[in-house]
Amino acid sequence: MSKQLSSVTRVGFLVLNEFTMIAFSSAIEVLRMANHISGKPLYSWCVISPDGQRVSSSNGLAPAQVCTYENAGPIDMLFVCGGTNVTCFVDDKVLTLLRRIAQDQIILGGLCTGTYALMKAGLLNGYRATIHWENLSALREAHTKVNFVEELFVIDRDRITCTGGIAPMDMMLAVVRERCGKTVVAEISEQFILDRVRDSKDRQHIPVAARMGCNHKGLVEVAALMEANIEEPLSLEELSQLAGLSQRHLQRMFRDALQVTPSHYYLELRLRRARELLLQTEMSITSITIACGFQSACHFSKCYRALFGKPPSGERRPQGNAAAAPRRKPVAHHQAA
Repeated sequence: MSKQLSSVTRVGFLVLNEFTMIAFSSAIEVLRMANHISGKPLYSWCVISPDGQRVSSSNGLAPAQVCTYENAGPIDMLFVCGGTNVTCFVDDKVLTLLRRIAQDQIILGGLCTGTYALMKAGLLNGYRATIHWENLSALREAHTKVNFVEELFVIDRDRITCTGGIAPMDMMLAVVRERCGKTVVAEISEQFILDRVRDSKDRQHIPVAARMGCNHKGLVEVAALMEANIEEPLSLEELSQLAGLSQRHLQRMFRDALQVTPSHYYLELRLRRARELLLQTEMSITSITIACGFQSACHFSKCYRALFGKPPSGERRPQGNAAAAPRRKPVAHHQAA
């Protein structure tokens, strides 16, 4: 996939009615800034609608230049851009178009709820994928052929899916990195005033109640207790007592709803909090070890490596962070807007 991403030069955006503008513009702006910083037309893009007519986003704005897929010219990658009411606008015409594009061997992606359209067309079967957290639980249960995960974005072979908001910016920076390298990505993040570039290991933040569902009130309460007690983790017995549940019932709830033990869920919660602190603060690893409830740096490092594939110290090495790379040339700040 890296080889494919490194050869991407032209990107299409298939906009559906009431698509989310922030996700759409976040993706395009990364391509624009890559061109500006490099001083070369590395990327071009086009906006496509199913019938070539202008389509309004959820905020009422509409791209001025829209074309059909037939008139778009050569495309290396295409993203479906959806919004809140995506199910109302994914009709047979859209599904037929997406299947045709897939036959043309074009990399397909989804921004925000655009993933739904790809899934409905059967183009995500056997793939890992993600979507905005409001849609995640329902789709995960109803469409078992797709491995829905909670990451901000997922790159799986010739499919790229992404959550909403500004997460498409992180995803597109990952695409640009494959062609332009870390230095350009660092300069783009500087222009957009990003504290750090998130990667595919970052999860979207899902409210506890939404993650668990309304039918798991006891589970929601226990998960909230865990989130509120990171530095001094509660024992299973303490969690059970505070929630008014037996330990056996608590174990069964986590197993049935999340397919993990309470201890495993709690540990991963603390480790993800540790990663946030490593990437977003200057706290020492020793301080983070304590802040996330680990008794020793050795145990913390071992658990961290098991989940993220690298030790905590590995997160402190330059990885596309704006501050880690030298500036290649001055860029006028007013052009970043």
